[in-house]
Amino acid sequence: MLNYSDERFADLQLLRYQLPGFEQLTLSQKRYIYALSQATLYGRDITFDQFGKYNLRIRKTLEAIYTAENVDHETADFQALEVYLKRVWFSNGIYHHYGCEKFLPGFSENYLREVIRQVPVQAVPLRPGESLDAFCDDIFPVIFNPAVAPKRVNKADGEDLVVTSSCNFYQNVSQQEAEAFYQQQKESYQGEEPPSFGLNSTLIKQDGRIYEDVWRVGGRYSAAIENIVYWLEQAKEFAENDHQRRIIGLLVSYYQTGDLQCFNEYCKEWVSEHEGRVDFVNGFIEVYGDPLGFKGSWEGIVEYKDLEATRRTQTISTNAQWFEDHSPVDPRFRKKQVKGVTANAICAAMLGGDEYPSTAIGINLPNADWIRAEYGSKSITISNITDAYNKASHGNGFKEEFVIDEDTLRMIEQYGDICDELHTDLHECLGHGSGQLLPDTDPDALKAYGNTIEEARADLFGLYYIADAKLVELGLTPNEEAYKSQYYSYIMNGLLTQLIRIQPGNQIEEDHMRNRALIAHWCYENGKAVDIIKKNGKTYVQINDYQELRRLFATLLAEIQRIKSEGDYEAARQLVERYAVNVDPVVHQEILERYERLHLAPYKGFINPRLIVKRDAKGEITDILADYTEGYAEQMLRYSSEYGTMV
Repeated sequence: MLNYSDERFADLQLLRYQLPGFEQLTLSQKRYIYALSQATLYGRDITFDQFGKYNLRIRKTLEAIYTAENVDHETADFQALEVYLKRVWFSNGIYHHYGCEKFLPGFSENYLREVIRQVPVQAVPLRPGESLDAFCDDIFPVIFNPAVAPKRVNKADGEDLVVTSSCNFYQNVSQQEAEAFYQQQKESYQGEEPPSFGLNSTLIKQDGRIYEDVWRVGGRYSAAIENIVYWLEQAKEFAENDHQRRIIGLLVSYYQTGDLQCFNEYCKEWVSEHEGRVDFVNGFIEVYGDPLGFKGSWEGIVEYKDLEATRRTQTISTNAQWFEDHSPVDPRFRKKQVKGVTANAICAAMLGGDEYPSTAIGINLPNADWIRAEYGSKSITISNITDAYNKASHGNGFKEEFVIDEDTLRMIEQYGDICDELHTDLHECLGHGSGQLLPDTDPDALKAYGNTIEEARADLFGLYYIADAKLVELGLTPNEEAYKSQYYSYIMNGLLTQLIRIQPGNQIEEDHMRNRALIAHWCYENGKAVDIIKKNGKTYVQINDYQELRRLFATLLAEIQRIKSEGDYEAARQLVERYAVNVDPVVHQEILERYERLHLAPYKGFINPRLIVKRDAKGEITDILADYTEGYAEQMLRYSSEYGTMV
């Protein structure tokens, strides 16, 4: 039996996920998954570089020290270096994967300089003509000085978000210059199918000229992209149908040219393919890592349908028009005809880039609003990841500590898992695909607040409908009381327990956390459905009226959809800054102390299974097996060796 929990360090817990039903797939399907998995793993160095221009140099230096036989592995400094390296692996760089703040090492500059000199000089990623001393002088301030490049993504209101963010998407440009550059592109565009301007490029200012360095074959990240393209071409041979082969061909063309119109064509084809059991995401996708919301972080996931769990998601998607028609938002902002909403529960077979080791539990794509409106969207909930989370957390004491009373705890134990999964389904399958922009609204009008508002919109859609009698009628919830488990857990998380992920003195900056805080604090301050009370000296959430809470969700959903549809930047800014950012330091300290006594890690990520190719005496592939024995460090070092493409 698989042990779902693996090693733990810092604030991180490593888990494993199974590939249920993988052995029943055909050999051709397994080979398709294998080739797509290779394409997924070759994007790793891109993500590291996108998340900070020093990340790859730092990672390779630490790996050289970690594997050097002549470096003493028994010292406290080395053990601190090991933890730091494992954190770098986990976060794809030196910034916390969730909070985006730089984490500092537990060893000294003198120690690092000393051990760098002990490893073979060819193992240190020196630039041509660079000395070891110059190399150390270059990277040490970034590693050790908390004031140098302190945040990967800064979203503090009133600051230049580009200049103060250390993500590697912009060079020598200000926020004003970047926004003006892309506004000019939008205004000059004459077609009916606008590209996602800026999605796949680094914006550079040099000698007074601003231009894009496009991520493509022959351009930036070419070495990695060439390998991704090679394995995508291999995957075409084993695709399940011609539609999948056409999709891969368009993705390859996009990687070769960097043409965002080609990416549009790929998205339209990808969203309409439903027949195959195997699917994938591969490319520059989500824009959370860019403070301005233009640049796509590289990510990959290979998946196959969980046929049993998909029956639930398809019930939701086939009723998408009913949900849209009954939404509590202004009819002007509803879609008259919901197109192409499909939803599947899937098993992840391989995670990569921005989806590894920490991954989402649900995905809705494409992101372009006009494609969603005209061609629909694909939603997935990742059943084997959710299953791993649930099994690893069973009996860990978290709910017992933070839930207000035994009756509420029993309710959550009975209905919590099914309602968590259902809320994710509603969020991904319907929430992101619901509503519409007014004809003249710029999709990027909300700027730095856009991602928070969008996540709040999708969450509120799910929260509103999870309490609807329609879900009981469809057989998705067991009774009309089950939804209360989700309402309590969500509000408790938004007001209290997600604070375990915030460092003392910090504000909330991550978009999903801001979204949950916004919803919970708005409902707390704008009605009497929710209270924060003291009981036996501890702070708890108390829900006084679940139906009133649903009415509050409906009211806020209507306003959030109006803001999105009209592009009301100022209203978005006021909502986020008032309800989603600030932290009560007294409550925060209490929550941290209570959580610390549980000896749990607030963040979790995954070790990928290793896909083992079996061959016969003639060298022909006879099977592909999923192996779950590879250790975390072993996997990370292998990935650096086998899939490293960049210096």
